Amino acid sequence: MSQNKETTVLVLSLLITAGLLGAGFWWLLNHFAVNKNRAINHQSAAVRSSSAETFAQVQNVPSGLFSYGGSTTWAPIRRDLDSAIQTVWPQFRLRYTHPYNTIPSSGTGLRMLLDNQLSFAHSSRPVQDKEYQQAQQRGFMLKEVPVAIDGRAVAVNPSLNIPGLTVDQVNDIDSGKITNWSQVGGPDLKITRYAVQGDAAGRFELVPTPTDALRKVATDPGGIFQASAPLVVSQCKIKALPVGRNLNQLIAPYKEPFIPLDQCPAKRNQVNTAVFQSGEYPITRRLLVVIKQNGQIDQQAGEAYANLLLTPQGQELIEKAGFVRIR
Repeated sequence: MSQNKETTVLVLSLLITAGLLGAGFWWLLNHFAVNKNRAINHQSAAVRSSSAETFAQVQNVPSGLFSYGGSTTWAPIRRDLDSAIQTVWPQFRLRYTHPYNTIPSSGTGLRMLLDNQLSFAHSSRPVQDKEYQQAQQRGFMLKEVPVAIDGRAVAVNPSLNIPGLTVDQVNDIDSGKITNWSQVGGPDLKITRYAVQGDAAGRFELVPTPTDALRKVATDPGGIFQASAPLVVSQCKIKALPVGRNLNQLIAPYKEPFIPLDQCPAKRNQVNTAVFQSGEYPITRRLLVVIKQNGQIDQQAGEAYANLLLTPQGQELIEKAGFVRIR
């Protein structure tokens, strides 16, 4: 009899334990399912808002004053974009913020974003591992949203008489392996590489802005400078070189035929976005909106801004500025 009681107690204990474990497992499963659904719903909401046709159809656009900054490559885009957004969403006020005591660039914009000086940032390069780590140390994540494709043009003095450069030659000039134009079929002339402060190291002649670099190249027969095609191609005092994967496939970043510079500014060369979009032109990069994922209004502002740019209306303005639409 005593043995039967012990057996009954043991069975009941096992049943109770199994019941508790089952309830716990059910709760955990349900809990994770809820969180997963929240993540899916959040993602779906972002996809729905980014699939809007016009600025007016974008959802979750916050009210307030939001600061942004970063890459100077974005200047032609923001020139018309901000006013177009303000017309539709006047409560979504955008303010371009110039960095204090330094030069604007992708790097400075990301530093300002990490230091809570910006709501979101413009970048013409991917976020670096160290920047992701710095964000994590500050308690949030960074998210890149590509919105456009930019062609990287190679600007030289108009007197330089070469048909173009290969990608390898461009890289070798950047690295300092090629130091004279005679090494690429040009005259016996030292190459002077110009770069904007904050974008390059000491191998280059550093200048404050891309405009300053183009002015230097215009007066320096050996000068070279790489910048966004919309900035370079239409200039009157420098020329953009064709670039290719090999010398038999040189692709111009401008629409052909080339318009002689003595006809500028009455007639200007225009960017050939088709060769950037097709991949024929070999030096391209994506333009990114970098968003601070901290669950606060800055994140909402960055996501709304990216979604506005990804609408057909936003992509049309990007294309008008000389860049390739990503959608």
